[in-house]
Formats: sequence, structure tokens, C-alpha cells
Amino acid sequence: MLDHMKKHHTKVKLLFEGPAEKQEVAIAALKKLGFTNAGNNSPTIPWRQAFKEFEGNAPGTCLAGSRHKNSLTQVQLSKLTAIPQRHISEMERGKRPIGKRNAKLFSKALHVDYRMFL
Repeated sequence: MLDHMKKHHTKVKLLFEGPAEKQEVAIAALKKLGFTNAGNNSPTIPWRQAFKEFEGNAPGTCLAGSRHKNSLTQVQLSKLTAIPQRHISEMERGKRPIGKRNAKLFSKALHVDYRMFL
């Protein structure tokens, strides 16, 4: 892959709740995935600072992310919602507001809470 195409991975800190007797199993599974025990002294930053793509366009980013999570193209989502594909594209890029009516249509098609698009 070309160097300019490589995405740099953002490090995240995870916090889990669960049964105490499964703690060691969970830690072992996470270590296999490349996670390490950061402890409580590692520096943290707010998620909005870590994910710059949300800056100024959180609803559009949520729309694109939800669409991708459901393995839908803009054309497929357009057919499910009767919203023109070009409007979906503009909403994802922050060029067009989503609005409550469209948020509810997206919510039904993508199986998420409509408020994430507002």
C-alpha cells in the first residue's frame, strides 16, 4: 500500500464491566489482539479530539458510519428511505442538514436511534 494511503491507528483505552471470574480470560483475549495494560496513569484525551472526522459534522459522520456498519451503499439507502442519493451524499459531507424527518427515516432503515443524526 502506498505510504500516503496508510491510515495511522489511534490508540484507545477500553473500560469493561463484567463478571470478576472472567477477568483473566478477557485480559488474555485482549492481549492476543495487541492490547496492553495501560494502567490508570496513561494520558487520555476526549473522544472528539481523537476523532477529528466528527469535527463540525457529527451527524453526517454518524450517518456514513451507520450506513457502512449495515453494509449499505448510498444508492441502497436511498431506495430504503426514498431520499435521493445525492442528498444522502450531501448530508454525509455536512453540505445539507439531515432534519428530523430524514433522521427518523434513516433510523428505521439503519436500526439506530434517530437522535444520533441531529
